[in-house]
Amino acid sequence: MKSLAVIGAGNMGRAIIGGVINSGLLKAENVIVSDPYEPSLARVKEEYGTKTTTDSCEAVKAADAVLFAVKPNIIGKVFAGIRDAVDDNTIIISIAAATSVEFMEASLGADKKIVRVMPNTPALVGEGMAALSPNRNVTEEELNDVLGIFNSFGKAEVVPESLMDAVVGVSGSSPAYVFMFIEAMADAAVLTGMPRAQAYKFAAQSVYGAAKMVLETGKHPGELKDMVCSPGGTTIVAVETLEACGLRNAVIQGQVACVEKLIDMANK
Repeated sequence: MKSLAVIGAGNMGRAIIGGVINSGLLKAENVIVSDPYEPSLARVKEEYGTKTTTDSCEAVKAADAVLFAVKPNIIGKVFAGIRDAVDDNTIIISIAAATSVEFMEASLGADKKIVRVMPNTPALVGEGMAALSPNRNVTEEELNDVLGIFNSFGKAEVVPESLMDAVVGVSGSSPAYVFMFIEAMADAAVLTGMPRAQAYKFAAQSVYGAAKMVLETGKHPGELKDMVCSPGGTTIVAVETLEACGLRNAVIQGQVACVEKLIDMANK
């Protein structure tokens, strides 16, 4: 992949642009960004030095791969506007939630090379998690190129499209649940005397460190939890109270509700 077009210069679009350029995957002059809102284009050009245009067809024609970073409610209209500009060898990448490979093939042509992707907002700080589902037209080499884009600002894995709904629940939307957990931890610290700013730092760093332990040790989360819980100690009392208050079930039910909403959106 020698060139990339990004359609949409919002938060996720900028995160992707920053990832590919800052990692050295592509040079700024090989990235073109399209958005109808010129102030957004000006910001991208100032931050990263990319080419910019308000003409999406111009952007599509200039790139080996095109990444659509637009909202699901307008993706159909955007596809209709660029359909005739898409070459059969162009790799089409979409991060629009609830937008299936089948829908993209119907919109752009079943012969097109299409990769559905679900990233998440920690991409904004280089710690994203993305799931990729390609159609049958994408070669292994092309899929590796797309993986390279998303690995440039976090981690990425290929999953069957049948798991994409679960991905939205467990990684796409889950930063919101984690932010709520951090906020609640900080509230408790403030309640017991800690200044607010310091409470957020302690809570956020603890969550970050705990997540890193899961990823780097390979141990089961339950085993890591047990390592902190001394017999008759403070931590096991906190764990017992959280269980009594339904923390585990609340997380499960919330995540399932997220997936059910996504399925409902896709069926409309």
